[in-house]
Amino acid sequence: MSTKSPSKQQSKEPKTTSKSKPRVKGVCASRPSSVAKDYTPICAITVPVKIVADEGFMPQYQTGGSVCVDLAACLTTYHTGQKQVTLPHRSGAVIDAGFSMELPKGYRATITARSGLASKGLMVCNAPGIIDSDYRGRVKVSVINVGKEIIVIKHGDRIAQMAIEPVYLFDFECVPQLEPTERGEGGFGSTGVETK
Repeated sequence: MSTKSPSKQQSKEPKTTSKSKPRVKGVCASRPSSVAKDYTPICAITVPVKIVADEGFMPQYQTGGSVCVDLAACLTTYHTGQKQVTLPHRSGAVIDAGFSMELPKGYRATITARSGLASKGLMVCNAPGIIDSDYRGRVKVSVINVGKEIIVIKHGDRIAQMAIEPVYLFDFECVPQLEPTERGEGGFGSTGVETK
């Protein structure tokens, strides 16, 4: 009577099928120096982003659930040696973030205000600021003080946050007319402000 040889232990790594999403590996892929020590990826896919950064200005995720990296003010090199920028009420400045990057095609970066600073009046002028995948210049943040108090930005202060996300491109088709809807041309408050 023949006995079957014991089967080899199967690998714990799941097999990649045509339907499963592959893990994208590359620069800053899993948990590099660009993330906080306690950072745990929130999804199975990591996207490589190439960074050329000044010392101390590598973007970082601050917590395990962060979807944005903080951007810090790099003043000493790109602001004529200044160590701080003073923003009175309703004044603005373009602040260098200390790095440039190469996004993969099909992705964009968006820059928005940090909630704590926004509550004090420091806003990103064109929020969300958009960085395209073919841009190779320094990342900069256009900020404005809409608060009543003077805001002082010092070298190394975290002034904004940046998210990287996939984008879609569309084919635009010129047609003689659009499909009618119940709403029609209603806009600019046409649905009212009261909760129904």
